Amino acid sequence: MINRFKNLKIVKKLQQVSPKLKWLMFSQVQDYKINSEYINMICSDASKAVNSDNDRLEAMVRETLVKEFSPSVEKMKSYEFLVDAVVHNIKKKQLQATDNQDKIA
Repeated sequence: MINRFKNLKIVKKLQQVSPKLKWLMFSQVQDYKINSEYINMICSDASKAVNSDNDRLEAMVRETLVKEFSPSVEKMKSYEFLVDAVVHNIKKKQLQATDNQDKIA
């Protein structure tokens, strides 16, 4: 793969950089990666919000299933599949509703 890029100007210039400078750049990048700013850059707040919405939806489904059936439903082998199926159906209906709204507008 590197053979593909050997003719690029930037690759040629990087080959001329001294090993000490390369090590310095590498160590600075590693220090930045350890920082929480790097984690926030990779995992934006929008993705965190989506995950928290999914977690809340799943918690509501679990709570509703326990209320509707009984607390013993949690001990069943297929409980996790049931929760996943209900969450999937809710999301599917929500997507269909938003698609219908987009078509009307």
